[in-house]
Amino acid sequence: VLLVHEASKGSFSRVFDLEAGDDTDLGTPRTSPYESRFPINIGITGYVATTGETVNIPDAYLDPRFDPSVDEGTGFKHNTILCMAIKNSEGRIIGVIQLINKFDELLFTKNDENFVEAFAIFCGMGIHNTHMYEKAITAMAKQSVTLDVLSYHASASLDDAQRLRTLRIPSSAHFSLHELAFDDIEMTDDDTLRACLRMFLDLDFVERFHIDYSVLCRWLLSVKKNYRNVTYHNWRHAFNVAQMMFAILTETQWWKIFGELECLALIIGCLCHDLDHRGTNNSFQIKASSPLAQLYSTSTMEHHHFDQCLMILNSPGNQILLNLSSDDYEKVVKVLEDAILSTDLAVYFSKRKAFIELVSTERQVTPNWGECEDRRGLLRAMLMTACDLAAITKPWPVERRVAALVAGEFFRQGDLERQNLNLTPIDIMNRDKEDELPAMQVKFIDTICLPIYEAFAVLSPALQPMLDRVKSNRGHWIDLANNDSGEKFDYGLDKEPERNDKSSISSQNVDDTENTYEGDSSGAVSLSSETNSKYENLENPVVGLLCNNVLTLRDPNKFCPLNDY
Repeated sequence: VLLVHEASKGSFSRVFDLEAGDDTDLGTPRTSPYESRFPINIGITGYVATTGETVNIPDAYLDPRFDPSVDEGTGFKHNTILCMAIKNSEGRIIGVIQLINKFDELLFTKNDENFVEAFAIFCGMGIHNTHMYEKAITAMAKQSVTLDVLSYHASASLDDAQRLRTLRIPSSAHFSLHELAFDDIEMTDDDTLRACLRMFLDLDFVERFHIDYSVLCRWLLSVKKNYRNVTYHNWRHAFNVAQMMFAILTETQWWKIFGELECLALIIGCLCHDLDHRGTNNSFQIKASSPLAQLYSTSTMEHHHFDQCLMILNSPGNQILLNLSSDDYEKVVKVLEDAILSTDLAVYFSKRKAFIELVSTERQVTPNWGECEDRRGLLRAMLMTACDLAAITKPWPVERRVAALVAGEFFRQGDLERQNLNLTPIDIMNRDKEDELPAMQVKFIDTICLPIYEAFAVLSPALQPMLDRVKSNRGHWIDLANNDSGEKFDYGLDKEPERNDKSSISSQNVDDTENTYEGDSSGAVSLSSETNSKYENLENPVVGLLCNNVLTLRDPNKFCPLNDY
């Protein structure tokens, strides 16, 4: 058996040469190939490798294609020869099988040819699979190196993590994190990171899951770093989605229904649900036949967001789930995947009917929901959508500002479809249809938003304000669509929203120290003298406090997971 050299294609490179009796002689049988390089276009084997024809020769010395010099000095003489090509699944010749001198000086028959042909097919499959396996191993090694490099560059620096670690973390009341009407416009990027830390602390994730505080800081910075600078689906959007999830979980007390593991997965999912978003949707990926669309035929971007999330969670220095048991880790990842995939509106539509039917029957979230995975799973999925679309539930100035950002991103996708794909974009992404956007917003509210927020208002009176503001905003959009107020909506597509981004991660102190650990009766945390003495010897006592279960809330009616464990 001779194999064609893969690189040159013009020579044989490996030869498996077995003689009768090799498997019965004493000693080690010659079952391994020897390396040899000789041209592919000479002799019988070269002819078969070049033409693909089967050659059955009754007398080698009478055939002009045979080279008698191969027998010189060997003590061996070629008489009968049967030679056949080995082909892969694509029909390409990858080797040659040659049988020499049949027993008892018999000629090779048609049956022999059929047998060798079957063997050649088997060899072709085996050799092809071996080549594919070797390529897969090489590709996996390259992928591993690439992921290692990507992981390094995707991770935030240790210096930035250390600077964030030293910042004081004000109370949730200071940041208004429990407010359903929350607005981040006055927050710096540092503030958003500190607010995320506050959510992790108030939900007791740091203490309960033994999360290293420095690792948590670096993970948050890495997540922020992996959001692209697109108009809307950026870090600020992810932060707002996480804040809304935090507010709903705490104001409704549904965190008790889900339990600590699922709450952890939900907050992580909110922060990571649009990682590496390119400012284009699933439809665009499919139209453009992007590599992402080739990887995932459904929920294309959501699968990518989840993969990016796992990559960061598994990157050295970012492993906030490191201390979970294998079972807990598996559960968190499963809930995390479901949560991120649930932000695909196609998934939302597939589950909404069942959720609304459940709400119409149950009318409220009861403790037995905590015992039913199907109900919890449905509630989690709908919560992800409700938080993802929550800008529509904010006061009109916030909704108006966010709508401009969304429109800007959509119009840019429409421009790409025109320029790169030679397609006419749908109306909502068509810059030429800008005047019709208020009417399209009303349709969006009616078909997508109102049903879900009406259902949540039924489940919890605490969420009624969200529905009220959706209806109020709908009225504003109707006025704009009808031009009743004489106002023309300016989307401000050429300018970014003004934010209070004057600071970057630094070790400055917060000027509202009284709201950091010694707050008022609105729910800010207090610190006992015993706790102060417990951590007085730490190099950074503030960080020590944040990493230990010592924080209590003054108002017993406010959210306090620590009271339940």
